[in-house]
Amino acid sequence: MSAKIMDGNMLAREMRAEWKGRAQHLAERGMQPGLAVIIVGDDPASRIYVRNKAKACGETGIYSEIHEFPDSVSQDDVIQRIQELNGDIRIHGILVQLPLPPHFESVKVFASIAAEKDVDGFHLSNVGALATGNAVFPPCTPHGVMHLLRRYGIPIEGQHAVVVGRSNIVGKPMALMLLQKGATVTICTSKTRDLAAHTRRADILVVAAGKPRMITADMVKVGATVIDVGINRLPDGRLTGDVDFDSVSEKAGHITPVPGGVGPMTITMLLCNTIEAAERAQARN
Repeated sequence: MSAKIMDGNMLAREMRAEWKGRAQHLAERGMQPGLAVIIVGDDPASRIYVRNKAKACGETGIYSEIHEFPDSVSQDDVIQRIQELNGDIRIHGILVQLPLPPHFESVKVFASIAAEKDVDGFHLSNVGALATGNAVFPPCTPHGVMHLLRRYGIPIEGQHAVVVGRSNIVGKPMALMLLQKGATVTICTSKTRDLAAHTRRADILVVAAGKPRMITADMVKVGATVIDVGINRLPDGRLTGDVDFDSVSEKAGHITPVPGGVGPMTITMLLCNTIEAAERAQARN
């Protein structure tokens, strides 16, 4: 069999068109959604991500500004800027681009963002709300995965979902979201003994381990839905995911490509969260 490709680019375009209309509606009432992005250091990949986010904001009717700091900046200086942005009425969402330098404590940085402007979903209040099924701003990547599953009619309730990866950004919130929708969830890591024994039982397999092509066809059940969150650059410059797409796509029922699968949805959910934050701010005023 050949898997159906879950096209994140297509769904992202559809959603951005809808949310652009909501941004326009806000603008007609005197409020333009605003996003501030903080980047620390000169990581080339981070700079590309930030540039793409700013471009997407412009295309969707969101005002954006980028606050750049050198690697040597103190954590207190960055937190002070965040606190200034917390009080800026033009800004409805604040995003801190990862990774941060080693001398930063990311939990403290995220905690300094006002919860109502935490459009990345990393503030402890949003993390706690996610655990109880009441998150206002779910983390963007797993939130995008859930939209992909819905768009392609993938049943979740009663299914066995296996998440490979335990990060606070993807793995843990992904497991919570699937659990909330009634799945039986297993969380694995790259160190899990006999990983294939777990992944072969998955009706829905989400891989976010950061290891190129670690999931091969013999590790996947026939007809499974395979969501590849990984993005890795090979020595020849090509991008690949954590799943061996060529072999697994011959066995899975649905699969996301890399690039063009989960990636476009991550930025899309950031835009949606920012516009929703602006809508909430207007409702409070």
